[in-house]
Amino acid sequence: MNIILLSIAAITALGVLAGGISLFSKRKGGEEDQIVIAKGDCSTCNGDDEACEQTCMMEAATKPIEYYDDEELDRFKGRASTDYSPEEAEEFSEVLYTMRPEEAKGWNRSLILRGINVPNQIKDELIAMMEE
Repeated sequence: MNIILLSIAAITALGVLAGGISLFSKRKGGEEDQIVIAKGDCSTCNGDDEACEQTCMMEAATKPIEYYDDEELDRFKGRASTDYSPEEAEEFSEVLYTMRPEEAKGWNRSLILRGINVPNQIKDELIAMMEE
C-alpha cells in the first residue's frame, strides 16, 4: 500500500516539476507569443487572399442582403448561369452599368447570397469591373 502512495506522490511531484520548468523556460527566453496582424475589414480584400474573401462572404451572410435597385432579378433565383436568354442577360447588364465600379463586388456578393447566378454573357464584364 505504501508503494502505491509513494508512486502517486512521485508522479505528482514530477508533473509539478515538469510544469514549472516548462513555464519558467517560456518566460525566460523561450518562444515568444506571436502577434497576428489583422488585415483590415472587408473593404481591403482585393482577391489575392482567399481567406479574406471567404471571411468577408461569411460576414456578409450574417448581415441583411443589400439590394442595388435590382429586386426584379430575384425571379432568377436558382437558375444556372448558362440558362439565360440574351434579353434576360441584358437586364443584368443594365444593372451592372448603372453602378460605380467599386460597387461591383458588393453586387456580386448580393447576388450570391440571394442564390442568383450571373449569366455567362456578362461574367467577363463583371469581373473586369470588379478588378478596376
